[in-house]
Amino acid sequence: MDHAAVLAQYDRELREGARPDGPGARIERTGGVVRQVADASAWNGVLWSALDTEGADRAIQDQIARFTGLGREFEWKLYSHDEPADLAARLLAAGFRAEPAETLMVAEVADLTLDTAPPAGVRFVRATDPAGADLVVDVHEKAFGTDGTRLRQQLLARLAADPGTVVAVAALADGEPVAAARMELVPGTAFAGLWGGGTVPQWRGRGLYQALVAHRARAAAAHGYRYLHVDALPTSRPILERLGFHALGTTTPYVYGN
Repeated sequence: MDHAAVLAQYDRELREGARPDGPGARIERTGGVVRQVADASAWNGVLWSALDTEGADRAIQDQIARFTGLGREFEWKLYSHDEPADLAARLLAAGFRAEPAETLMVAEVADLTLDTAPPAGVRFVRATDPAGADLVVDVHEKAFGTDGTRLRQQLLARLAADPGTVVAVAALADGEPVAAARMELVPGTAFAGLWGGGTVPQWRGRGLYQALVAHRARAAAAHGYRYLHVDALPTSRPILERLGFHALGTTTPYVYGN
């Protein structure tokens, strides 16, 4: 994989050329910044910027004014290759707080092994309705220890408005959800994104994460997508590397508000 070329394509298609990630959201392009504005239950933030040292601080203040004027907490999604080089320090000085960094990882679907099956006694079911969304959210809460209310709202809205752009899957063992994950398909791009892969504690280490990656990769291939991308936590990066994903940099959420 040509890392520089794929990263440039990722920036061009998913960041600079971003599309709204759900109903009611809109993309705004102004002053060298691409941002998404949505209601309070959805994601609000900066997706891409082309800034220099002279204009960076003004652009940061403009984003703060825009989102706080709407009463929104928002995120500046900063990548390790973004300019200027001191943009992270400028965000911190402006009152943002940094959350843990993740590794941007990309794989070419054609290079992946797609025949990985779930463990014996486990079956995958696709979430297409509120009952299915509840299965995914139940795993999310147990795996990550966080409230899944917003995830449920977003997933149901996406399934209702544009079901062809999201693949949400739950793994069931004896009828109980033990793992879940989702994939977002971005029309007009070469990339499908893997999100939210999680397994309840007692089922970890049994290959469910790998099987869910393979399951979604097969779906991406069937829809004609060339690449899969993941914002990987330290726990999942080694697994993804073994599966054939390449690390292209890091991404850090800088959050403003609340």
